[in-house]
Amino acid sequence: MQPIHAKFLRRNVFFFMFCMAALASWSVLEAKPLQVYILAGQSNMQGHAHVRTIEHIAMDPATKPMWQEMHQADGSLKVCERVWISSLGTSEKEQVGKLTTGFGADQRGPKIGPEFTFGIYMEKSTDAPILLIKTSWGGKSLHTDFRPPSVGPYVFAPTQLAQWKTQGKDVEALQAEKKQQTGVFYRLMMEHVKSVLDNPQRVVPGYDAKEGYELSGFVWLQGWNDLVDGGAYPQRDKPGGYDAYSSAMAHFIRDVRKDLAAPKLPFVIGVLGVGGPTEKYGPEQQRYKVIHQQFRDAMAAPANLPEFKGNVVAVRTEQFWDAELQAAINKDNVIKREADQAAKQQKLAPVDAKKLLEQKRLAGLNERERSILEKGISNFEFHYLGSAKILGGIGKGFAEAMIELNAKK
Repeated sequence: MQPIHAKFLRRNVFFFMFCMAALASWSVLEAKPLQVYILAGQSNMQGHAHVRTIEHIAMDPATKPMWQEMHQADGSLKVCERVWISSLGTSEKEQVGKLTTGFGADQRGPKIGPEFTFGIYMEKSTDAPILLIKTSWGGKSLHTDFRPPSVGPYVFAPTQLAQWKTQGKDVEALQAEKKQQTGVFYRLMMEHVKSVLDNPQRVVPGYDAKEGYELSGFVWLQGWNDLVDGGAYPQRDKPGGYDAYSSAMAHFIRDVRKDLAAPKLPFVIGVLGVGGPTEKYGPEQQRYKVIHQQFRDAMAAPANLPEFKGNVVAVRTEQFWDAELQAAINKDNVIKREADQAAKQQKLAPVDAKKLLEQKRLAGLNERERSILEKGISNFEFHYLGSAKILGGIGKGFAEAMIELNAKK
């Protein structure tokens, strides 16, 4: 008769071997291709929200859960374990690594863009590894810089050509310059995407070549340079004035899919929403209301084309604008005007004018208003105020839209 402890040991050895075999089998079954998402656009895709504004997110009960997702258990900012990123255009050199903060625009950073929360929420939706390829450059248009090949050459409006002739400008030289600029950043985007995909292991150290990768989605956030370009869109204050953008955007989607050999690649169009919903525009914004709304509708229009049904969606980023912060800004603007007028009337020196403004702010703004103005803003309005709350909401919204598209796929 064997000692009890020998029987026990043998049974445990068998049990251990069984568990190891099961785990090995499980890991094979669970191994999944690397999910690749491309994020592209101009300065708002770069991201100008300084990390210091992340604190503001926790001040709103509605967005505090997002703030929690952006942090580790020890309170430090999140570093995703299964999400890697290659970012081109936000810095002088390509940035690579595990997704965390600091992949926004590098000027006066560290900053975040939509990529941070997009990656966080995509990671929550799957147990597969994820790669984000981000290509974003500030101040770039769709009509020229990102112009897709199939839309054809840039065509100048007759009014613009006539104006140049009247001004005595060299029209042929300007046309040649435009031809040289056309599509440059579309090509740079595609070159970088293909370069990363040629060797994913350079960015994702544990990349499993046997499983490969899957092109899982494309997110676009751009628009400001087209919105404000009266030369490219001479009828922009009239119905249909931005139809050329809608057409170019549809060609962009087709060309991206063709160039990446992904005919049904899920596509999210981030519709420019700076300033929030136009129906809530204040008195100072009324002169922009019609143009802004027409441009937003033109951006969103391709998602309604029959050929894109079920695989292209437009996300209205205006929904993530912070109404409370906007109200505080409006109130502060009134105080600034009153202080400025009083300073001029009293002929105050700059240092005294500044003191007067601070006194009026102290009297006219409550503690919470002063706090959110201080903590919630780090950049200009056209950069979504450099607000992590707004850009974080946008990234989360993009992820939710992409998850829904992938579920349909």
